[in-house]
Amino acid sequence: MVMGEEIRDVSHETSVPSDMSGMSETAPVESPAGPVTDGLDGSPLLGEVLGDALGKLERFHGKLMAEGEPRGLIGPRDVPIVWERHILNSAAVVPFIREATAGERFKTVADVGSGGGFPGLVAAACLPDHRFTLIEPMERRVEWLSECVDLMGLDNVTIRRARSEEVIADIRRRDVHPYAVVTCRAVAPMTKLSGWTLPLLKPHGRLIALKGRSAQAEIDKAAKEIAKRGGANPRVVEAPVAPGLEPTRVVIVDRR
Repeated sequence: MVMGEEIRDVSHETSVPSDMSGMSETAPVESPAGPVTDGLDGSPLLGEVLGDALGKLERFHGKLMAEGEPRGLIGPRDVPIVWERHILNSAAVVPFIREATAGERFKTVADVGSGGGFPGLVAAACLPDHRFTLIEPMERRVEWLSECVDLMGLDNVTIRRARSEEVIADIRRRDVHPYAVVTCRAVAPMTKLSGWTLPLLKPHGRLIALKGRSAQAEIDKAAKEIAKRGGANPRVVEAPVAPGLEPTRVVIVDRR
């Protein structure tokens, strides 16, 4: 199963993933140009990677295919590759979360800027023994997340309409417990992201941020800010997505 594959540190490598691609057939989704299908629908890769979460994520996928682009949650070019670009890509954080919470009594995860549910909803479906808080300030996205939680039958998810800074203030007042893990995807460069995420973590917690080809440059530029916010040992790690698909990358930062 891909989620259990070895994790490889690529902090000093320079190669980057190629563009996403699709395969196979699926049920059509109507668009002005005609039916649009997702190339990975029906692929055995989905069950191999997603395991018991597949049923819930199929429902999520169906809603994304039907409503994601009209509601501004995914781009029109993403519709034929929702499985790969959004769901499998998000699921790549799952082994890192498992590693970070191993031995923890309270397996709590805050997903910052959850947006369309990436990676928060996907990770929550894959990790029913973890408790997720999805932090999202925009009302229309909060409504989407709530609809998806109900559709997917997730009972380990809380949605909070707030900015990260508000939750950090709650933690400092001890109104909210800090989290074991913070996740995010495509929220901001590390110079800003460090201040929005690291203060949410408990001591020895871990930030796991899905990033693109600029990940190492972002870490280098944000080194002082990361240290100022209590972060340590920032690194870029290659994350398998599925056999035959390009891996993605995550930035990992430990909380002192």
